[in-house]
This record gives sequence, structure tokens and C-alpha cells, in this order.
Amino acid sequence: MEEKELRAQVVATGIELLRDALVARTWGNISARVDGDKFLITPSGLDYVRTKEDDLVLYDAKTGEWEGRRKPSSEKGIHAAAYEIFPEVGFVIHTHQVYASAIGVAGFENLDIKEEERKQLGGLARAAYGLPGTKKLKEAVRKALEAGNHTILMQNHGALIAATTKEKAYANALLLEQICKRSVKLAQEEGKESGTADYAMDGLMARIKKEFPLAEFVCTDAIRARSCRDCQLIAQLDDMAQMIGRRVNVVERNYDAVAKELKKRNAVFVKGCGAIVCGMDADDTDALKILLDKAAVTDLNTLALGSSARLGVFDCALMRFVYTKKYSKKKNA
Repeated sequence: MEEKELRAQVVATGIELLRDALVARTWGNISARVDGDKFLITPSGLDYVRTKEDDLVLYDAKTGEWEGRRKPSSEKGIHAAAYEIFPEVGFVIHTHQVYASAIGVAGFENLDIKEEERKQLGGLARAAYGLPGTKKLKEAVRKALEAGNHTILMQNHGALIAATTKEKAYANALLLEQICKRSVKLAQEEGKESGTADYAMDGLMARIKKEFPLAEFVCTDAIRARSCRDCQLIAQLDDMAQMIGRRVNVVERNYDAVAKELKKRNAVFVKGCGAIVCGMDADDTDALKILLDKAAVTDLNTLALGSSARLGVFDCALMRFVYTKKYSKKKNA
């Protein structure tokens, strides 16, 4: 396939990932093999909606050199490993999809997967945790790939799907999400307020939006269930640590408690109702909705399984710092 066509495929895939909520904001990355050791990859931190064909970076896995006007994704190493290990692979997608991310944290050992599905995915494995963009993560993913697996769940992070073509890779990403969704176990709601109607939030939100115009109320099944628990949600996924921070607190449904929390953090659970998120712009707020729902699904799954895989205080602080000081500023650059 000509490089021009591959560039078009990579750009189109970014839009599709956003459409199907397999990524949020600028997370994840996409690549396509051009020839031998060279592949095109999405740049670091650029919004998929704004990404154009000439924004893609041509990376040489053998020399580490790259061509383009932007820097390649920091996860280029895991893409390079997939192309090196599997000569037939022509397209790689790294997603942050909800249910696959949750299973990557807990429940992988009891995954409800049929043999034909495992075969279609080209083998499925879980890679040990490593901070994003680090040698530790690359080596963990490489080890899982070298075992013959084309689809990898990266613990506390997301998924990597390697396939011969763009169509095959994308189909496998969707299949993986179906498999993981039916495998997730959600802890039941607690508390008598679990049936609180959305309209009960109308008056509160009217006041909140005067002070926080970009704030939005969000109430997915997982978020409402998680809001019924008194304990704070501690980050188990890298993207939550990066964009939200290490924890999201649960407060009573009153203005002072919610406003106080939103002045310190961009997300808060409202007891028995759902959550309120507030980003730097409308796109940020939409991404926060997706990330908080995923964090809630992940947390409820670990609670149901009696496990926990919380990220460390230092790792969360480091990821949050890097995100706020560097990564988030690239989005609209």
C-alpha cells in the first residue's frame, strides 16, 4: 500500500477511535508499517480531530531516527516491537477502551473468551505494569508479544492490537471490548439513595454552572453505582492519574461541598446521584466523562473480585505533573 493511503488510514482511524469511545482526548496511538523497519505513527499529544496526514511521523525502528514536523508518540517503542516480532503485521492500534482497561487491572485470569475469539485476536496476553513511555513498559509488552500474542492488555493502562491490516486491527479492538464487557463483574450499588432521579440535581447544577460554567453532571450506571459508596475512588488507570489525579472524593448533594471539591479537582462524586466533572474546555469535560466512567467500571470490577491494583502515590503525582505541564498543552498546538 502506498504511503499516502496509509497516512489517510491512520488519520481516519483516530476519528473512529473517538467515535467508538475506544480512546478519549489524545490518548492512545496508531501506526502503519510503510516498509521494513519504517512505520508511520501518530504524533505525541495531538488531538485526533486536528491531526492531518502531514502531522504523522515516519519512524525508523532500526535507527531510532524519524522524519516529520512533530515528535512521534512516546509509545513508539511498543509499536516497533510489534513490527519487529511479527513481519506480517501492518497496522497497530493502542487504545484506552473501557472494559479492556478494566480487565487489564483485574479479572484477566477468568476472562470469558471462546477459542475462536482468541484465535481471531491472534492470541491474548496481559503485560505487567510500567509507566507510560518507559523502557519497563516496552519490555513488558515485548515479552507478551514474543510469546506469540498479537493482542495485549497493558496492566493499569490500556490495550495494544497488532494485525495485518487496519480493518483487521480495528475489528479486533471492537471484539476485545465485547469479550471484556461480558467478563467484567460490577459490585452492586450501596446505600438507599441509589435511585435518586437526575432532576434532583437540576437546582444544584444551576448554581454550580454559575461558578463553573464548563461543569457537567454525568450519571452512567457505573458512576451512579460508585457514587453510592462513601469511600473515595483511588486511581487504578494511568489516564485517570494523568487527567484527574490520584483520587475522586464522594460528597453530599449540596452546593458548598461540591463547589469546594471542584476548586481543588476536576471531578467529584455526588452521593447517590452521579458525578460532576469540569474541564478546561468543552472537549476536556467530555473526556473527563469517559475517563470517570471507565475509572468507575474498573473500581467496581476490582471490588466485585475482591482485588485492588491502585497506582502508587509517586507514580500518580509524576503522571499528573507531566500531563499538566507538558502533554495537555500539545493538544491544540
